[in-house]
Amino acid sequence: MKKALIITYYWPPSGGSGVQRWLKFVKYFRDFKVEPVVYTVQDPKYPIIDSSLENDIPEGIEVLKQLIWEPNNLLSLFGKKKAESAGFLNPNPTFFGKVLQYIRANYFIPDARKFWVKPSVNYLKKYISKNNIDVIITTGPPHSLHLIGLELKKQLNVKWIADFRDPWTEIDYFHKLPLSKKAIKKHHFLEQKVLKNADSVLVVGNTMKVSYAKFSNVVETVTNGFDGAINSLSSKLDKKFTITHIGLMNADRNPQILWDVLAEIVSENNDFAKDFELKLIGKVDPSVIQQISKNKLEKNVNLISYVSHNEVLDYQRSSQVLLMLVNNVPSAKGIITGKIFEYLMAKRPILAIAPTDGDLAVILKQTNSGKTVGFKDRNLLKNSILELYEQFKNGELAVDSKNIEQYHRRELTKKVAEIIYRITK
Repeated sequence: MKKALIITYYWPPSGGSGVQRWLKFVKYFRDFKVEPVVYTVQDPKYPIIDSSLENDIPEGIEVLKQLIWEPNNLLSLFGKKKAESAGFLNPNPTFFGKVLQYIRANYFIPDARKFWVKPSVNYLKKYISKNNIDVIITTGPPHSLHLIGLELKKQLNVKWIADFRDPWTEIDYFHKLPLSKKAIKKHHFLEQKVLKNADSVLVVGNTMKVSYAKFSNVVETVTNGFDGAINSLSSKLDKKFTITHIGLMNADRNPQILWDVLAEIVSENNDFAKDFELKLIGKVDPSVIQQISKNKLEKNVNLISYVSHNEVLDYQRSSQVLLMLVNNVPSAKGIITGKIFEYLMAKRPILAIAPTDGDLAVILKQTNSGKTVGFKDRNLLKNSILELYEQFKNGELAVDSKNIEQYHRRELTKKVAEIIYRITK
């Protein structure tokens, strides 16, 4: 039995996508002779809470917690709400907002959780010295957690796996941060230092693997996945022609092409206008609401705020079509949102607006789970929606996906366990 210390900022009752990956690995580790110990934050102020995820924590797992000081909390002194994720950077900030963004981008490198690094290293050094830890695992973002692993590796020479749920300097919003040349240089320096010193680097997609392989020869792709039973065709489907998007829809993920096409179809096809419902589940940027209103689609759109993970699964299984949107940013080819794998489990047709040569398109093609439309391919998008609608009207809307079992969380955990055993021989 190997003992793995997992250092993660996100842990139940945190909700959202950031918690899923290592919660599920921890859930299945014991099946592959790995005993997990989790190190996380004490009394965090998570933006999303989902207590139902605590049911996935295996009985008897040791969870270590330490307090964290987060500079975002200082915003309350100025009457501001706690800062939102960088994916919702205000495109039109006030002067004070611009100052805060600049300070956050250039003085909290790699991120606002940097102040957790030193106390965590001091605490974990003592813990590791008194316990038989075979490997430590850091997962980011926040990428400051990798600096904990870097320092523990330096001081204790412990085996270390650095897991990147998202890239560091190629993350979708990095190009939008008001970074100085000095700050950009420091980000790249720290990122490369992590890559060069980790005993193994895990990434979620092949595009990221190719990028990181320039600095490390121990990069391996372990995608995100789904947990639970694959849906059967007997599930109760929505009576309307529903297209459902689940997750954050920020300004970069605001598909102007979709609103234009839907408005056109609604105006041309009375039956479609009566049958169609677009469900947006999760946080939606104001720019999205504006576009919906501008295109007079309010009657066809159902905005649903954050719901529990179990409810999300129900929405996925009952939807006629599942919508996947990739941020239209320079790093779009490598973006694989974690939700795609649960979409696969739902066994409903997937319509993606994304690079047709990106990692997401490859997964959809290999699993025969849906269609990818490019960011500007208006005609293909319209024809694809109309084709799906025709199948719906004829009672023939289904998907014959294949080879999706490889993305089950248990299978992916087996792969991580094999990596742990290989580097700790």
